[in-house]
Amino acid sequence: MILDPEFHARYGSTAVVAGATEGIGRAFAHQLAEKGLDLVLLARRTDLLDAEAHLLRRRHGVRVDAISLDLGAQDLALRFAEILEGRDVGLLVYNACYSKIGPFLETDLASKQATLDVNCRGPVVLASLLAPKLVARGRGGLIFMSSMSGLQGTALVGTYAASKAFDNVFGEGLWSELRPHGVDVLVCVAGATSTPNFEAQTPESKRKQVFPMTPEAVARGALAKLGDGPIYYAGPLNLALATAMRLLPRRAAVDFISKNTRKVYG
Repeated sequence: MILDPEFHARYGSTAVVAGATEGIGRAFAHQLAEKGLDLVLLARRTDLLDAEAHLLRRRHGVRVDAISLDLGAQDLALRFAEILEGRDVGLLVYNACYSKIGPFLETDLASKQATLDVNCRGPVVLASLLAPKLVARGRGGLIFMSSMSGLQGTALVGTYAASKAFDNVFGEGLWSELRPHGVDVLVCVAGATSTPNFEAQTPESKRKQVFPMTPEAVARGALAKLGDGPIYYAGPLNLALATAMRLLPRRAAVDFISKNTRKVYG
């Protein structure tokens, strides 16, 4: 059932959500299903994928294909091309993310490489394969999830922060290139969000210090802003912080954010 005809007309009948089983990705999946879109869910854990797909089908009556996929895999382009074959995908939400918190010198190289593979190479691969199809039909959308960490270098998450800076600039460039062809691109920059990963890595006593948003609020705001791009700062607090950080000298911005990151995770 098409519950949002205007959204369907703009973004088609099927959306891909990469990193769909928890947190913000899960919220995107449910909100898109509420609009009546069929879904292709991508993530590594088959058990969570299957459970979420079953819930979405039962709750919203949409078609859901759950596909186990490592978004950092070397054969990602081949696998995603196979996934797109025969599907009328009009919207991609790239929420998949890899992050390991800790001092750079104490973080293993494999973790740093995984961060680059999932957070940087993954969006480029998926966009490279889907964007030509969207341009050919003259409509569609791409949403890339990013982070406030990507606005400046940040201690303890140096590689992750750099990967999110890449996502910001990559999404802005695509927004400029694809907008004349009818394709909307949005980078959603989120701050602390109450996801399972956030709760697993953040000491319970310190979670309230960073004012986490709900995943549902982040996803809802991003979908409302899709078409306005290129950057959406999730929530008024993150927008205010991003605005203030731009006014600071670069060194002061890095020191400020790094100091607060160490307070929570150091």
